[in-house]
Amino acid sequence: MDLIALDFETYYDKQYSLSKLTTEEYIRDDRFEVIGLSVKINNGPTQWAAGEEAAGDLLAATDFTNAAILCHNTMFDGAILSWHYQINPKMWLDTLCMGRALHGTEHSVALKSLAQRYGVGVKGTEVADAMGKRIEDFAADELEQYGRYCSNDVDLTVALFRLMAKKFPKKELQLIDLTLRMFIEPMLDLDEGLLEQHLEDTRDAKDKLLIAADVEKADLMSNQKFADLLRGLGVEPPTKISPTTGKEAFAFAKSDEAFKALHEHEDVRIQTLVAARLGNKSTLEETRTQRFLNISRRGLLPVPVRYYAAHTGRWGGSDKINLQNLPSRGPNGKKLKRSIIAPEGYTLIDCDSSQIEARVLAWLAGQNNLTQAFASGDDVYKHMASTIYSVDVDDVSKEQRFVGKTTILGAGYGMGAAKFQMQLKGMGVEIPLDEAKRIIDIYRSANSDINGLWADAQGMIRNLANRHVMNFGKAGVIKVHPDKYALQLPSGLLMYYEDLKGEKEEDGSRIEYSYKTRRSRTRIYGGKVVENVCQGIARCIIGEQMLSIASKYKVVLTVHDSVVACVLDEEVDEAQAYIEKCMSKTPDWAEGLPVTCESGTGKSYGDCE
Repeated sequence: MDLIALDFETYYDKQYSLSKLTTEEYIRDDRFEVIGLSVKINNGPTQWAAGEEAAGDLLAATDFTNAAILCHNTMFDGAILSWHYQINPKMWLDTLCMGRALHGTEHSVALKSLAQRYGVGVKGTEVADAMGKRIEDFAADELEQYGRYCSNDVDLTVALFRLMAKKFPKKELQLIDLTLRMFIEPMLDLDEGLLEQHLEDTRDAKDKLLIAADVEKADLMSNQKFADLLRGLGVEPPTKISPTTGKEAFAFAKSDEAFKALHEHEDVRIQTLVAARLGNKSTLEETRTQRFLNISRRGLLPVPVRYYAAHTGRWGGSDKINLQNLPSRGPNGKKLKRSIIAPEGYTLIDCDSSQIEARVLAWLAGQNNLTQAFASGDDVYKHMASTIYSVDVDDVSKEQRFVGKTTILGAGYGMGAAKFQMQLKGMGVEIPLDEAKRIIDIYRSANSDINGLWADAQGMIRNLANRHVMNFGKAGVIKVHPDKYALQLPSGLLMYYEDLKGEKEEDGSRIEYSYKTRRSRTRIYGGKVVENVCQGIARCIIGEQMLSIASKYKVVLTVHDSVVACVLDEEVDEAQAYIEKCMSKTPDWAEGLPVTCESGTGKSYGDCE
């Protein structure tokens, strides 16, 4: 396969740039213009073409029939290649994605930074002042300078790739390709009519809140004016000490407990006023809907899923469109999800890996009773609730099962009673602290091997800080890297704990460990490491399953532990069976781990139930 590296230089100005717009907005805008293009094929010379026409000629003269395209930020350059020139290679590669996976999310993966790290050269500085210049505005020598700058970027990218590829797992390169295709080669459509209606309904709902409260929006938005409104109704505005300034400030955030209490005030007027404030302050639903609507008017939905976005290797949302956390509950429910639709003649299949992290935890700890319960298909949440409430499994109520589920998913990482109580409260279930402690004690008593895993993880932290090598968890599936503050995941990639250090508490009773992030240091302890590891292993499993699915069907989206594929209507039954088979398969390195899934189909993403 030919390796073709390329880099586009494009028009931008103060208002029209990637710092102001999403990638999709920028490329599909009428102002878009290619200033130049540099291309390098295998080990050949790097060629520069100035202007849209010359770039098109250079691409037309290049054979892409058996090619892998390499860029630094392929989501941008690849989209230009695909959307403007209708060129889609056999494989998309990206040194930016590779950098995040190889060096952790806390380090810069800018081309300049990576070139310096690997010692492959220096990113150029000779680029002309290009802001606001169309191709006709450049002098010949300026275009020549631009060409040298662009070609040097291509050469650096190729040099980086050749070094990085030596230690990059092949399957992960395939996952980079799969992730990029979701954006570069979009297939999902958007229901413009539904989005228009949803936007109107969202705005109407805000207006109704204002009418009910009999206030002007400006008075709600101003903290001081809102405080005056509360005082006018006989309520002293709640305050707090600002963590940023250290000064007293109004406690008007939706997460402030005192403000939450006002929402449940005995005076209906107060409730109405607070509801109006919260409803009009929240702009996420409105801005998301507007963004979706704008995309629908320009074309198909490029899905911006970020490869290796999290510390644990999971995918994340990007490009100001986070499809990882679209709402499923509340008054608007799945309206945005339902706006994402399959093209004519196709159906969406959404397959979710059932309780994957809880299963990984039980397997990793050797908690055989729980592993066997998962393997047998038992409702482990009901069984947990049955133990908690001393009732038969068949008599477990919906709320009791919810508590059982929260216990299984939360207490497995060493959560204490107070935090467990707060977690339940945040989900609408209130229990006394002593009841929370009782439930936590029941969980720990029933799952001693998981307790042991937390202790092992604490020991592993100590060994990692002291650069001692040890394996962690069942069958040594997680390894401590001998030369770095990192754990090696089954994928072959690392999970970093940069500059891991231990410091004694003031009373000298124990050592607290923390690692360096971009902004500060983060505390780490046994339960948290177990959570990280379980999430990282789950991601490795999902990655392998995605590749199996993609070998036959078009994968269009991944959200946490689910995979969405788009298939022909006449292939739905066959495809659903195949996808469920893929997502019920245990990897070779995870023998004994029971894996299963649930799937649904629909013409829209929101209807896949």
